[in-house]
Amino acid sequence: MATLAFPQPAPAEPVQLPRNVEAEAAMLGAMMIDNRLADDIVDRLEPVHFFEPVHGRIFAAIKSLRAQDMLATPVTLRPMFEADEGMRELGGVGYLASLTGSGAGLIGARQFATQIYDLAMLRALVSVGHQMVDRAMDTSQEVNPRAQIEAAEEELFRVSAEGATESSVKSFAQASTMAVKMAEKALNWGGNLSGVTTGLDTVNAKIGGMHHSDLMILAGRPGMGKTSLATNIAFNAAQRWMRDMRDGIPPSKSVGAKVAFFSLEMSADQLATRILAEQSRISSEALRMGKISKQEFEQLAAAAAELENLPFFIDDTGGLTIGSLHTRVRRLQRRHNNEIGLVVVDYLQLLTGSGKGDGNRVQEISEISRGLKTLAKDMNVPVLALSQLSRAVESREDKRPMLSDLRESGSIEQDADMVWFVFREDYYIAQREPKRPMEGDDAKVFEEHARWAAEMERVYGLAELIVAKQRHGATGKVVLKFDPTITRFSDYAGF
Repeated sequence: MATLAFPQPAPAEPVQLPRNVEAEAAMLGAMMIDNRLADDIVDRLEPVHFFEPVHGRIFAAIKSLRAQDMLATPVTLRPMFEADEGMRELGGVGYLASLTGSGAGLIGARQFATQIYDLAMLRALVSVGHQMVDRAMDTSQEVNPRAQIEAAEEELFRVSAEGATESSVKSFAQASTMAVKMAEKALNWGGNLSGVTTGLDTVNAKIGGMHHSDLMILAGRPGMGKTSLATNIAFNAAQRWMRDMRDGIPPSKSVGAKVAFFSLEMSADQLATRILAEQSRISSEALRMGKISKQEFEQLAAAAAELENLPFFIDDTGGLTIGSLHTRVRRLQRRHNNEIGLVVVDYLQLLTGSGKGDGNRVQEISEISRGLKTLAKDMNVPVLALSQLSRAVESREDKRPMLSDLRESGSIEQDADMVWFVFREDYYIAQREPKRPMEGDDAKVFEEHARWAAEMERVYGLAELIVAKQRHGATGKVVLKFDPTITRFSDYAGF
């Protein structure tokens, strides 16, 4: 019986990675001939952008010498490479002089630098592609395609972000133009608002709105209403954007914003319930338990219909890493024409780091706070991140928070452009209620409860927003009104 012969695949040819070693050599030669060229190019590239490792080390040596204002020539570089094994394979330190032999790179050195960078990016893309294939093919571990996609997006972003320092350099004319536009925007909105509105006039007057690229930390002890305040502010910004678009105001002149709200603790429907309760003025507790009348249900349906197109996007995925948060914000920006103007994170301590901190929680929180500030700068949007406070607050007579109460890391205070604390005195006074007087009790019991009731009446429904840090202006506090039944903060006009 004849055996079937299967054709054998031809051996695969080795893949040639994108490179131009000749351009690297010509550019390095030009840099050593004319150190003015070197000064221009050293900030455009890094040693890792070179395909030939020896060329990367030569570039690093030139950069080091120029940083010390020393000449970078084959003669000054020679001692640095006499023991270099890679240099010996290329013929020894005489290779340095051979790079300057023709001077051909003097004309096109800057173009060579651009090409070297672009080829390095292509090699990085090839590497990311190989990693994507390897991870997708490996089914020995738990398969999580979404996590793999987010990891790939993060790697691709790192590739695109490398070397972006040059494009971020702005002349004073460019920077001052941006500053004048910001001042003009503030003038046009009555002198109090140069950033995204909080929807609270007294808060806007204190901080000037939420500024692009700022990291704002909103902190408070449990029960103070920090999630309610963040939700109110986010809703106000989104509603203002919707109204401005309806009125024909250009997006660049709107003080509203499309909002990305990352809720790591509450579900999307819980957040939506809070917003609908606030807008329909129905108790959120009554909504959850279904204890509403037909008329109230009609109010609720009307509020839901009005807010149908609200640019308020909720991601309630739990356990996000700081890297996946970046990825999801960038994805939302792409989907919404780069019009996401406010990012809210509830809350900071529920994010996780890259896992490279060896289990050190303080280092992890530092990485997260830096990551949030980087997100604000990279996306050019204000980021409002909620944070827990340490229990040290509870042990003090005066329960008002201080910067030292920020939990787990001083880097939160360092990275933040603004730190806000929300404080409700009525919460603590309510816990101190004395025995309620009953018929037959002596006068002392009645007097004690009366004093407590008077104190409670003085502060009931009031909240303080304490601005403990602000890079753009003065610190201080703003008194707000708080309605606990519909979890709504509003301006207080009682003074």
